[in-house]
Amino acid sequence: MIARLAGTPAVAQSPLIIAHRGASGERPEHTRAAYLLAVEQGADVIEPDLVLTKDGVLVDRHENEIGGTTDVADWPEFADRKTTRIIDGVETPGWFTEDFTLAELKTLRARERLPAFRPASAAFDGQEPILTFDEVVAIAREASARIGRTIAVAPELKHPAYFASIGLPMEDRFVAELARLGLTGADAPIIVQCFEVGPLERLSRRIDVPLAQLVSPTGGPADRPGLTYAEMLTPQGLGSVAAYADWLAPEMTLVLPRDAEGRSTAPSALVAEAHAAGLKVVAWTVRAENAFLPTERRRGQNFAEPGDMGGLVRDLADAGVDALFTDFPGLARQALDAAN
Repeated sequence: MIARLAGTPAVAQSPLIIAHRGASGERPEHTRAAYLLAVEQGADVIEPDLVLTKDGVLVDRHENEIGGTTDVADWPEFADRKTTRIIDGVETPGWFTEDFTLAELKTLRARERLPAFRPASAAFDGQEPILTFDEVVAIAREASARIGRTIAVAPELKHPAYFASIGLPMEDRFVAELARLGLTGADAPIIVQCFEVGPLERLSRRIDVPLAQLVSPTGGPADRPGLTYAEMLTPQGLGSVAAYADWLAPEMTLVLPRDAEGRSTAPSALVAEAHAAGLKVVAWTVRAENAFLPTERRRGQNFAEPGDMGGLVRDLADAGVDALFTDFPGLARQALDAAN
């Protein structure tokens, strides 16, 4: 089977490899260096997470809280901006993008989010600025022209209900940016993700690009307090998702469940049921370190050391997923190449 993402050429390997925040296992996430390395390593798609600045610019950070991914704590002039916010019901301390203008954020530098697991990546701390969404698109386009194959982007809209609640509605700004960048058509090299339902439903009526509904093993969409992700994963729920989305994006243990000892069991029926509903499936997130792998794929006793990530990639491919998110696109590409 050959997997396709709208706007990208067919590739010999299936599933597609989406570089989760770039090659974020080897460079600080969401940086130019991480994205360029991902392309070099064979990724088909690069992923930016999008949040908003005080002046309404879409910027590329894992969360609107930036204490863990930048050097903001080292800047005395920003010390008084440390605060605590309730984000999707979770009390979160730190520094938040919505309290900074783009110009202020551009003075900060990125840091490795998991330095205890990734000290080699942390060696690149302090070198890269925060990117805007249009800068990530430019990276993908420049790389596509350079290497002769289309690199798509997979932006995730982070906490749109929260941003709307503080007077920074995200959807209009996002659609306007897509239009400015020429990324609103069905063949645009993009896939838009969100854990919330309402933004995707509304976007499905405004733009023609592929949309992906993210789902977790627990909880539910922040904008639909009466709905759980478990309900969305029933055959009836998948039919409802397919009315507005093109992709289902489950956490990988929803595809490959684990037993009480953390070992992978037989694949669930989710991929087959999603496909029956007309949805493609992209699983998240494949990481190389033992801490994130099923027990049978771990190597040694150190949770920070790499295990057999390639085996997990092949297991997901065998389970029929159409794409996967990974922090290590090079290892994923090697695993798929070896299987073909």
